[in-house]
Amino acid sequence: MSLPPYNIKTIDSHTGGEPTRMVYEGFPKLKGESIKDKLSYFKQNLDHIRKSIILEPRGNDVLVGALLCEASNPKAATGVIFFNNSGYLGMCGHGSIGVIISLAYQGKIQPGEHYLETPVGLVKTVLHEDGSCSVENVPSYRYAKQVEVTVPGFGSLKGDVAWGGNWFFLVNEHNQKIASENVGELTQFSLKIKKALSDSGITGEGGAEIDHIELFAKSEDDNVNSKSFVLCPGAAYDRSPCGTGTSAKLACLAADGSLQEGELWVQQSVIGSLFQASYQNASLSVKKEQTLPPNIDNAIIPTIRGRAYVCAETVLIIQQNDPFKWGITL
Repeated sequence: MSLPPYNIKTIDSHTGGEPTRMVYEGFPKLKGESIKDKLSYFKQNLDHIRKSIILEPRGNDVLVGALLCEASNPKAATGVIFFNNSGYLGMCGHGSIGVIISLAYQGKIQPGEHYLETPVGLVKTVLHEDGSCSVENVPSYRYAKQVEVTVPGFGSLKGDVAWGGNWFFLVNEHNQKIASENVGELTQFSLKIKKALSDSGITGEGGAEIDHIELFAKSEDDNVNSKSFVLCPGAAYDRSPCGTGTSAKLACLAADGSLQEGELWVQQSVIGSLFQASYQNASLSVKKEQTLPPNIDNAIIPTIRGRAYVCAETVLIIQQNDPFKWGITL
Protein backbone atom coordinates (compact mmCIF):
# COMPACT_ATOMS: atom_id res chain seq x y z
CA MET A 1 0.00 0.00 0.00
CA SER A 2 1.44 3.37 -1.00
CA LEU A 3 1.90 6.10 1.55
CA PRO A 4 -0.94 8.61 1.80
CA PRO A 5 -0.03 11.86 0.04
CA TYR A 6 -2.44 13.89 2.16
CA ASN A 7 -3.41 13.86 5.83
CA ILE A 8 -5.85 16.75 6.16
CA LYS A 9 -6.83 17.80 9.66
CA THR A 10 -10.36 19.11 10.12
CA ILE A 11 -12.92 20.14 12.70
CA ASP A 12 -16.59 19.60 11.90
CA SER A 13 -19.30 21.77 13.43
CA HIS A 14 -22.91 22.64 12.71
CA THR A 15 -24.58 26.04 12.85
CA GLY A 16 -28.32 25.68 13.31
CA GLY A 17 -28.04 22.22 11.78
CA GLU A 18 -25.91 23.28 8.79
CA PRO A 19 -22.48 21.62 8.82
CA THR A 20 -19.07 23.29 8.37
CA ARG A 21 -15.81 21.39 7.89
CA MET A 22 -12.90 23.64 8.87
CA VAL A 23 -9.61 22.56 7.28
CA TYR A 24 -6.72 23.80 9.41
CA GLU A 25 -3.70 21.62 8.59
CA GLY A 26 -2.34 19.34 5.88
CA PHE A 27 -3.66 21.26 2.87
CA PRO A 28 -1.06 22.30 0.24
CA LYS A 29 0.07 25.93 0.51
CA LEU A 30 -1.92 28.27 -1.71
CA LYS A 31 0.08 30.67 -3.86
CA GLY A 32 -0.89 34.34 -4.14
CA GLU A 33 -0.82 37.55 -2.14
CA SER A 34 -4.54 38.21 -1.65
CA ILE A 35 -7.32 35.81 -0.69
CA LYS A 36 -8.73 36.27 -4.20
CA ASP A 37 -5.36 35.17 -5.61
CA LYS A 38 -5.31 32.16 -3.31
CA LEU A 39 -8.86 31.27 -4.33
CA SER A 40 -7.86 31.44 -7.99
CA TYR A 41 -4.90 29.15 -7.35
CA PHE A 42 -7.15 26.75 -5.42
CA LYS A 43 -9.64 26.60 -8.30
CA GLN A 44 -7.01 26.11 -10.99
CA ASN A 45 -4.67 23.68 -9.27
CA LEU A 46 -6.26 21.97 -6.28
CA ASP A 47 -9.95 21.58 -7.06
CA HIS A 48 -9.56 17.79 -6.87
CA ILE A 49 -8.79 18.15 -3.15
CA ARG A 50 -11.96 20.23 -2.67
CA LYS A 51 -13.89 17.32 -4.12
CA SER A 52 -12.09 14.83 -1.90
CA ILE A 53 -12.92 16.82 1.24
CA ILE A 54 -16.56 17.53 0.39
CA LEU A 55 -17.87 14.68 -1.76
CA GLU A 56 -18.61 11.12 -0.73
CA PRO A 57 -17.09 8.92 0.64
CA ARG A 58 -15.48 11.47 3.02
CA GLY A 59 -18.17 14.13 2.82
CA ASN A 60 -21.72 14.76 1.63
CA ASP A 61 -23.74 17.22 -0.44
CA VAL A 62 -24.77 19.33 2.56
CA LEU A 63 -21.27 19.97 3.85
CA VAL A 64 -19.58 23.37 3.49
CA GLY A 65 -15.80 23.49 3.65
CA ALA A 66 -13.79 26.32 5.19
CA LEU A 67 -10.11 26.31 4.33
CA LEU A 68 -7.99 28.41 6.67
CA CYS A 69 -5.16 30.21 4.91
CA GLU A 70 -2.77 33.07 5.51
CA ALA A 71 -4.50 36.46 5.53
CA SER A 72 -3.12 39.47 3.65
CA ASN A 73 -4.90 41.95 5.96
CA PRO A 74 -3.13 42.28 9.36
CA LYS A 75 -6.51 42.81 11.08
CA ALA A 76 -7.63 39.29 10.21
CA ALA A 77 -7.21 36.35 12.57
CA THR A 78 -7.13 34.14 9.48
CA GLY A 79 -8.03 34.01 5.84
CA VAL A 80 -10.79 31.59 4.86
CA ILE A 81 -12.06 30.18 1.59
CA PHE A 82 -15.51 28.59 1.66
CA PHE A 83 -16.46 25.79 -0.74
CA ASN A 84 -19.15 23.16 -1.22
CA ASN A 85 -20.11 20.22 -3.44
CA SER A 86 -20.42 22.34 -6.57
CA GLY A 87 -17.64 24.91 -6.19
CA TYR A 88 -16.76 27.99 -4.17
CA LEU A 89 -18.70 30.52 -2.08
CA GLY A 90 -17.75 34.18 -1.82
CA MET A 91 -18.88 34.28 1.78
CA CYS A 92 -20.74 31.98 4.17
CA GLY A 93 -22.53 33.25 7.27
CA HIS A 94 -23.14 29.92 8.98
CA GLY A 95 -19.63 28.85 7.99
CA SER A 96 -18.09 31.97 9.55
CA ILE A 97 -19.85 31.17 12.83
CA GLY A 98 -18.64 27.58 12.54
CA VAL A 99 -15.05 28.71 11.99
CA ILE A 100 -15.09 31.02 15.02
CA ILE A 101 -16.57 28.36 17.29
CA SER A 102 -14.05 25.80 16.00
CA LEU A 103 -11.11 28.17 16.59
CA ALA A 104 -12.42 28.76 20.11
CA TYR A 105 -12.67 24.99 20.62
CA GLN A 106 -8.99 24.72 19.67
CA GLY A 107 -8.14 27.45 22.18
CA LYS A 108 -6.81 29.73 19.43
CA ILE A 109 -9.19 32.61 20.19
CA GLN A 110 -11.05 33.96 23.21
CA PRO A 111 -14.33 35.89 23.49
CA GLY A 112 -14.10 39.24 21.71
CA GLU A 113 -13.74 40.63 18.18
CA HIS A 114 -12.10 38.59 15.44
CA TYR A 115 -11.84 39.32 11.71
CA LEU A 116 -11.98 36.77 8.89
CA GLU A 117 -10.60 37.69 5.48
CA THR A 118 -12.76 36.20 2.71
CA PRO A 119 -12.62 36.54 -1.09
CA VAL A 120 -15.44 39.13 -0.93
CA GLY A 121 -13.98 41.22 1.89
CA LEU A 122 -13.10 41.45 5.56
CA VAL A 123 -15.74 40.01 7.89
CA LYS A 124 -15.97 41.12 11.52
CA THR A 125 -17.11 38.56 14.07
CA VAL A 126 -17.73 38.67 17.81
CA LEU A 127 -17.45 35.60 19.98
CA HIS A 128 -19.78 36.33 22.89
CA GLU A 129 -19.32 35.18 26.48
CA ASP A 130 -22.46 33.01 26.22
CA GLY A 131 -20.90 31.01 23.36
CA SER A 132 -22.93 32.55 20.56
CA CYS A 133 -21.26 34.35 17.67
CA SER A 134 -22.14 37.47 15.70
CA VAL A 135 -20.99 37.99 12.12
CA GLU A 136 -20.91 41.49 10.64
CA ASN A 137 -21.22 40.61 7.01
CA VAL A 138 -19.98 42.39 3.90
CA PRO A 139 -22.13 45.25 2.56
CA SER A 140 -25.39 43.84 1.23
CA TYR A 141 -27.89 45.38 -1.14
CA ARG A 142 -30.94 44.83 -3.32
CA TYR A 143 -29.94 44.87 -6.95
CA ALA A 144 -33.40 44.62 -8.53
CA LYS A 145 -36.92 44.72 -7.08
CA GLN A 146 -39.75 42.31 -7.95
CA VAL A 147 -38.26 40.83 -11.09
CA GLU A 148 -40.78 38.71 -12.95
CA VAL A 149 -39.87 35.26 -14.24
CA THR A 150 -41.98 32.51 -15.77
CA VAL A 151 -41.40 29.12 -14.18
CA PRO A 152 -42.63 26.16 -16.29
CA GLY A 153 -45.41 24.33 -14.51
CA PHE A 154 -45.92 27.15 -11.99
CA GLY A 155 -46.49 30.25 -14.08
CA SER A 156 -45.24 33.74 -13.41
CA LEU A 157 -43.75 34.81 -10.08
CA LYS A 158 -41.79 37.80 -8.81
CA GLY A 159 -38.74 38.07 -6.62
CA ASP A 160 -35.99 40.44 -5.55
CA VAL A 161 -32.39 40.00 -6.72
CA ALA A 162 -30.04 40.80 -3.84
CA TRP A 163 -26.44 40.41 -2.74
CA GLY A 164 -25.55 39.23 0.77
CA GLY A 165 -22.11 37.79 0.04
CA ASN A 166 -23.73 35.48 -2.54
CA TRP A 167 -26.42 36.21 -5.14
CA PHE A 168 -30.03 35.46 -4.16
CA PHE A 169 -33.47 35.46 -5.72
CA LEU A 170 -35.90 36.11 -2.85
CA VAL A 171 -39.55 35.12 -3.28
CA ASN A 172 -42.37 35.93 -0.86
CA GLU A 173 -45.42 34.88 -2.93
CA HIS A 174 -45.03 31.30 -4.11
CA ASN A 175 -47.89 29.12 -2.72
CA GLN A 176 -45.46 26.58 -1.30
CA LYS A 177 -45.55 25.15 2.23
CA ILE A 178 -42.24 25.81 3.96
CA ALA A 179 -41.89 22.81 6.25
CA SER A 180 -39.32 20.07 6.77
CA GLU A 181 -41.67 17.39 5.42
CA ASN A 182 -41.95 19.36 2.18
CA VAL A 183 -38.21 19.71 1.47
CA GLY A 184 -38.32 17.52 -1.64
CA GLU A 185 -41.02 19.60 -3.32
CA LEU A 186 -39.36 22.87 -2.24
CA THR A 187 -36.07 21.71 -3.71
CA GLN A 188 -37.58 20.86 -7.09
CA PHE A 189 -39.54 24.11 -7.16
CA SER A 190 -36.42 26.13 -6.37
CA LEU A 191 -34.38 24.30 -9.00
CA LYS A 192 -37.01 25.23 -11.59
CA ILE A 193 -36.83 28.87 -10.50
CA LYS A 194 -33.05 28.82 -10.81
CA LYS A 195 -33.22 27.35 -14.31
CA ALA A 196 -35.91 29.83 -15.33
CA LEU A 197 -33.71 32.73 -14.17
CA SER A 198 -30.80 31.38 -16.20
CA ASP A 199 -32.95 30.74 -19.29
CA SER A 200 -34.38 34.28 -19.04
CA GLY A 201 -30.96 35.90 -18.69
CA ILE A 202 -31.75 37.27 -15.23
CA THR A 203 -28.50 37.76 -13.30
CA GLY A 204 -26.82 39.71 -10.58
CA GLU A 205 -24.37 42.58 -11.11
CA GLY A 206 -22.12 42.13 -14.14
CA GLY A 207 -23.91 39.01 -15.33
CA ALA A 208 -23.19 37.08 -12.13
CA GLU A 209 -25.16 33.86 -11.76
CA ILE A 210 -27.94 33.88 -9.18
CA ASP A 211 -27.01 30.60 -7.50
CA HIS A 212 -29.17 30.78 -4.34
CA ILE A 213 -32.97 30.67 -4.24
CA GLU A 214 -34.75 31.82 -1.06
CA LEU A 215 -38.45 31.32 -0.30
CA PHE A 216 -40.20 33.02 2.62
CA ALA A 217 -43.36 32.42 4.63
CA LYS A 218 -44.88 33.38 7.95
CA SER A 219 -43.59 31.40 10.92
CA GLU A 220 -45.92 29.59 13.30
CA ASP A 221 -43.87 31.00 16.22
CA ASP A 222 -44.97 34.37 17.56
CA ASN A 223 -41.43 35.53 18.39
CA VAL A 224 -40.14 34.84 14.87
CA ASN A 225 -40.44 37.31 11.98
CA SER A 226 -40.11 34.93 9.06
CA LYS A 227 -39.47 31.34 8.03
CA SER A 228 -37.36 30.48 4.99
CA PHE A 229 -36.20 27.75 2.66
CA VAL A 230 -32.84 28.34 0.97
CA LEU A 231 -31.53 26.26 -1.91
CA CYS A 232 -27.75 26.48 -2.24
CA PRO A 233 -25.54 25.70 -5.26
CA GLY A 234 -25.29 21.97 -5.77
CA ALA A 235 -29.02 21.49 -5.03
CA ALA A 236 -28.56 21.11 -1.24
CA TYR A 237 -30.88 23.07 1.03
CA ASP A 238 -29.58 25.12 3.95
CA ARG A 239 -30.46 23.65 7.33
CA SER A 240 -29.66 26.98 9.00
CA PRO A 241 -31.55 30.21 8.24
CA CYS A 242 -28.57 31.09 5.96
CA GLY A 243 -26.35 33.98 6.98
CA THR A 244 -25.82 35.48 3.53
CA GLY A 245 -29.48 34.83 2.69
CA THR A 246 -30.64 36.62 5.83
CA SER A 247 -28.30 39.47 4.92
CA ALA A 248 -29.91 39.70 1.49
CA LYS A 249 -33.34 39.67 3.15
CA LEU A 250 -32.38 42.54 5.46
CA ALA A 251 -31.16 44.53 2.45
CA CYS A 252 -34.56 44.14 0.79
CA LEU A 253 -36.44 45.04 3.98
CA ALA A 254 -34.27 48.10 4.45
CA ALA A 255 -34.77 49.20 0.84
CA ASP A 256 -38.55 48.94 1.32
CA GLY A 257 -38.46 50.80 4.64
CA SER A 258 -39.96 47.74 6.36
CA LEU A 259 -37.10 47.32 8.85
CA GLN A 260 -35.29 50.18 10.53
CA GLU A 261 -31.59 50.44 11.32
CA GLY A 262 -30.81 48.55 14.54
CA GLU A 263 -34.20 46.82 14.66
CA LEU A 264 -34.04 43.08 15.40
CA TRP A 265 -35.19 40.52 12.82
CA VAL A 266 -35.50 36.83 13.77
CA GLN A 267 -35.15 34.45 10.83
CA GLN A 268 -36.13 30.79 11.11
CA SER A 269 -34.91 27.96 8.90
CA VAL A 270 -37.02 25.22 7.37
CA ILE A 271 -35.95 22.89 10.23
CA GLY A 272 -36.69 25.50 12.92
CA SER A 273 -33.23 26.86 13.83
CA LEU A 274 -32.91 30.62 14.38
CA PHE A 275 -30.66 33.57 13.55
CA GLN A 276 -31.04 37.02 15.08
CA ALA A 277 -30.22 39.80 12.65
CA SER A 278 -30.03 43.58 12.39
CA TYR A 279 -28.27 46.12 10.18
CA GLN A 280 -26.53 49.47 10.00
CA ASN A 281 -26.61 51.73 6.99
CA ALA A 282 -23.35 51.50 5.06
CA SER A 283 -21.20 54.63 5.24
CA LEU A 284 -19.64 56.17 2.14
CA SER A 285 -16.19 55.04 3.29
CA VAL A 286 -17.37 51.44 3.58
CA LYS A 287 -18.99 51.58 0.15
CA LYS A 288 -15.77 52.90 -1.37
CA GLU A 289 -13.62 50.32 0.41
CA GLN A 290 -15.82 47.44 -0.72
CA THR A 291 -16.03 48.79 -4.31
CA LEU A 292 -19.79 48.45 -4.56
CA PRO A 293 -21.43 48.96 -7.96
CA PRO A 294 -21.76 52.71 -8.72
CA ASN A 295 -25.55 52.49 -9.10
CA ILE A 296 -26.03 51.04 -5.60
CA ASP A 297 -26.96 53.61 -2.94
CA ASN A 298 -28.96 51.39 -0.56
CA ALA A 299 -26.23 49.14 0.85
CA ILE A 300 -26.42 48.01 4.47
CA ILE A 301 -24.05 46.27 6.90
CA PRO A 302 -25.93 43.24 8.30
CA THR A 303 -25.06 41.45 11.54
CA ILE A 304 -26.11 37.83 12.04
CA ARG A 305 -26.01 36.11 15.44
CA GLY A 306 -26.27 32.38 15.99
CA ARG A 307 -24.75 29.32 17.63
CA ALA A 308 -22.53 26.53 16.37
CA TYR A 309 -21.51 23.26 17.99
CA VAL A 310 -18.39 21.18 17.37
CA CYS A 311 -19.23 17.66 16.16
CA ALA A 312 -15.92 16.00 15.34
CA GLU A 313 -12.18 16.42 15.04
CA THR A 314 -10.56 14.15 12.50
CA VAL A 315 -7.87 13.52 9.90
CA LEU A 316 -8.95 12.89 6.33
CA ILE A 317 -6.59 10.35 4.75
CA ILE A 318 -6.25 10.43 0.98
CA GLN A 319 -4.37 7.39 -0.27
CA GLN A 320 -2.82 7.31 -3.74
CA ASN A 321 -4.29 3.94 -4.67
CA ASP A 322 -7.84 4.77 -3.55
CA PRO A 323 -10.02 4.74 -6.71
CA PHE A 324 -12.33 7.29 -5.09
CA LYS A 325 -9.62 9.46 -3.54
CA TRP A 326 -10.98 12.55 -5.30
CA GLY A 327 -14.59 11.90 -4.37
CA ILE A 328 -17.56 10.34 -6.10
CA THR A 329 -19.01 12.54 -8.84
CA LEU A 330 -22.36 11.52 -10.23
